[in-house]
Amino acid sequence: MTTIERQMLASPRNHRYVLTVTAIVLILFVWSLNTVSFKDMNQNGFVIALNILKGLGSPDLELLFSLSKQGVIYLLIQTTAIAFLGTLVGAVLSVPLAFLAASNIVPKPIAWITRLLLIMIRTIPALVYGLMFIRVSGPGPFTGVLTIGLTSIGMLSKLYVDTIEELDKKVLESMTSLGCTTFEKIRFGILPQLFSLFLSVTIYRFDMNMREASILGLVGAGGIGAPLIFAMNSYRWNQVGSILIGLVILILLIEWVSNRLRSKLIHG
Repeated sequence: MTTIERQMLASPRNHRYVLTVTAIVLILFVWSLNTVSFKDMNQNGFVIALNILKGLGSPDLELLFSLSKQGVIYLLIQTTAIAFLGTLVGAVLSVPLAFLAASNIVPKPIAWITRLLLIMIRTIPALVYGLMFIRVSGPGPFTGVLTIGLTSIGMLSKLYVDTIEELDKKVLESMTSLGCTTFEKIRFGILPQLFSLFLSVTIYRFDMNMREASILGLVGAGGIGAPLIFAMNSYRWNQVGSILIGLVILILLIEWVSNRLRSKLIHG
């Protein structure tokens, strides 16, 4: 018997813990099955699903490659612009909020109040924000930017805080001993170390926001979602196929690029 095998056999076995967690998961799974119902499924549902597949197989190529404002290319560019600008706004606003929520940078009462604010922001879904902003700024891409920016703050600030609190405290202690102010510690001691990690998290959020921007179009917040739902309601399945094909290609491309950039930033 090897040394590794002896260590594995000698390690404590938490059978009770494993059984408890397994039982809880099984109970939750069985309880969740109560919400599954097939009584509302009828022949029309299968016909619609079949028509969507036919639309994907025979898309409207004129709509797919059109350069007009109603074309898929223009709508995808608009959706990308909404996601990019919204992510940029959210990232900029998240940086000061993250430092205010980091207990190793500011006093704990301020950190807890800021964290409570961020939790409240994360609680509300993006579609609800979209409907709220439509009442304020009207339907259109600007509403999508505001919605994406606000929803990005909740997640980005949380991940930024986790990164800040994992910093080596010796850097802060040495700068404190030199008499540096809080702003100087953030500007010269912390931000240079965090820049690549912050940028990696922001790119990941942009990848997520591309999907958010596509959905927000359903409530009139700009992007490709509105034409998609209009085409489905009008049973123009070849147009639905064109929009879905363009959307899938764009998201796969952005995901590939974002993964390459994040890997480069993290591993050098």
